[in-house]
Amino acid sequence: MTKHLHPYVIFLPIEKKDKILSAIFGSKCGVDILRYSLKQGINKSLYQKDLVAKLNYSNKTVIENLKTLTTLGVLNESMQKTETDNRITWIKIYQLTTIGRWFALLLAEQELTEEEKTEILQSLFCTYLKQTKHLAEEIGMDKKKLEEAFKEEMKTIK
Repeated sequence: MTKHLHPYVIFLPIEKKDKILSAIFGSKCGVDILRYSLKQGINKSLYQKDLVAKLNYSNKTVIENLKTLTTLGVLNESMQKTETDNRITWIKIYQLTTIGRWFALLLAEQELTEEEKTEILQSLFCTYLKQTKHLAEEIGMDKKKLEEAFKEEMKTIK
């Protein structure tokens, strides 16, 4: 029997790795926030008030998870000014960071558009190249060997 596997690699900051994984996978709320972002579109803003209304968690639980994910660099937080009935209010919004997008893709099944998948894959590839180049420099490897390996592999792609 053949299993259909989801191949995936995520680069995590060494000093935050355990905290990030725990924040996302140690809490169903963290996973649900990422799943909600998939349904909205990974480049769309997430409104705190919508998350509180749509997710089946208390206001406090959602806000604590948003703060943790922001602190760990999975989400970016900002404020948006809105005006209704001559009254100005500020709304807290969140967006996935690059790492947040990678985790969203990890959780995705069919929710992402081809454009979103392409953007994430390109970001992942560039990060992988940077990390590989850095490792090659650390061990004293000639970067030309990496370039040759890349070119050779690209020739085999049809």
